[in-house]
Amino acid sequence: MHELRRRDVPEGKYTLVFIGFASNVKGQAEVELTYNWGEDAGYDIGTGFGHLAIGVPDVAAAVETVRAGGGKVTREAGPVKFGTSVIAFVEDPDGYKIELIQKPELA
Repeated sequence: MHELRRRDVPEGKYTLVFIGFASNVKGQAEVELTYNWGEDAGYDIGTGFGHLAIGVPDVAAAVETVRAGGGKVTREAGPVKFGTSVIAFVEDPDGYKIELIQKPELA
């Protein structure tokens, strides 16, 4: 894997780095890594994991599908703080957080 792109967010004091196997081909899987500024001591193994993220064509529709299936929605669909991407958060049955990111090009 290699770095596909990077985005610093000074207002939120974090950096996003996206890694993958190709150069952003439609439908390609990517891993998003978040570095929270000021964590210079590093992350402890087991405590650095925050959540998984999945791109979907319509976040609001995905949230309703999760809700209709009895799933837990922890953040309704809406723009991300310090940005314009539409996101939502749901939890799996074990309590792991999953971020849904709107990617209309996946439709």
